[in-house]
Amino acid sequence: MKKKGELDVFVSVSRKRAVQLLVGVGLLYVILVGLEIPFVFRTGFGAVSHEGLNGLMGDALPLSFQLASEEDMEERTAPIRPLQVPFRVSQGLVPQGARQLTEYSGVSGLKFGHLDVNVSGKDGFSELEKTAKVAWDIGKKLWADLQSGKIQTEINKNGDARPESCAHSVALSGPEFLKRGNIMVLPCGLTLGSHLTVVGKPRSAHPEHDPKISLLTDGDESVMVSQFMLELQGLKTVDGEDPPRILHLNPRIKGDWSGKPVIEQNTCYRMQWGTALRCEGWKSKADEETVDGLAKCEKWIRDDDDHSESSKTTWWLNRLIGRTKKMTVDWPFPFEEGKLFVLTLSAGLEGYHISVDGRHITSFPYRTGFALEDATGLSLNGDIDVHAIFAASLPTSHPNYAPQRHLEMSSIWKAPSLPNGPVELFIGILSAGNHFAERMAVRKSWMQHKFIRSSNVVTRFFVALVSQGT
Repeated sequence: MKKKGELDVFVSVSRKRAVQLLVGVGLLYVILVGLEIPFVFRTGFGAVSHEGLNGLMGDALPLSFQLASEEDMEERTAPIRPLQVPFRVSQGLVPQGARQLTEYSGVSGLKFGHLDVNVSGKDGFSELEKTAKVAWDIGKKLWADLQSGKIQTEINKNGDARPESCAHSVALSGPEFLKRGNIMVLPCGLTLGSHLTVVGKPRSAHPEHDPKISLLTDGDESVMVSQFMLELQGLKTVDGEDPPRILHLNPRIKGDWSGKPVIEQNTCYRMQWGTALRCEGWKSKADEETVDGLAKCEKWIRDDDDHSESSKTTWWLNRLIGRTKKMTVDWPFPFEEGKLFVLTLSAGLEGYHISVDGRHITSFPYRTGFALEDATGLSLNGDIDVHAIFAASLPTSHPNYAPQRHLEMSSIWKAPSLPNGPVELFIGILSAGNHFAERMAVRKSWMQHKFIRSSNVVTRFFVALVSQGT
């Protein structure tokens, strides 16, 4: 009984000590939490996540920061729009000039300062990393130019320059055209009624071992090809890219995959070709859409025999003997190797009209996205010797060729402000810096849909900067 009593006393004392120890640990925990609370509120919850993601995100921004709404951004103006930067709500809105722009310079977790990326070589870096490095360097230089005012000075200097005069007509001889790189500049583009005349001679066919308009058959090492390209180009429409081909006229005398002479027409914008219009010697169907009342394609003799002369003789005999029935004559393909031709291209109300040696050959309707004044250059390349080029009835006033002309600074085209709560869908649109027309088209079309304009969907543009400008 005595041993049992001593055991009870020992257990009771042990329980008291355990309770006291537990209470002490609890008090210590409360004290530590109390000391940490001011630190958490002072540094923000992003510091905790920042430590947990160290090495993965680098200098990434804290997750608790949010971008200010467009209304808040409008209250803070800057002398030059490109210098405006995203503002963080958590830091509060401060008067203009109170904070320096350098405070917000770290907006990306990528670091290239310590990396020696060889853009042209194979050094273990992916193409994406190399492209990002190029964009980083170009953007850094552009940012420095913006802050120094160099770009604004160049803009003012270009604005003071006198514009090139608009000639009513332009004429070039063959040697002059060749000296200018096979391009005739039309300073103010075209207008309704403008016409271009080309006097030239197709060259004889030559062998091509890697033909672009045909395929090599078994056993053949080359294909005989004779073709040339006449193009209306928008030399002032884009910046840093190949000019768009507003009209691409490609007579293929020999070498087409069909084995017959054809005339192919098309357009190309930002390296994207449209649907080609091929004239293969058959007249357009009667129920097919016309261009200013003219057929898109006229008929010509498709085979290579000489019955065209007999056809012309029969036509004249029928006229002489007084036949009242309307007679038609079939003409050969309008272009022939080694024979001079006179091609006239005129701008109509609905499209371009092409005539050769006084006969209408084809008409190409205008396509959406191009205007007559955009056609500021005429180029001729391929198997052709140009003797002379004439352009007449040209506009005498200057249109606006600046890519920014598509911008409409109206509040109705702005994206909705960022909501305070979570969103159901975020749409990111990748775009090059000089694609003003494309961005305005997006703003005016599906971005005006009621679901996009609602507060549950956010749409934003990501404007890229790479070496090719696309």
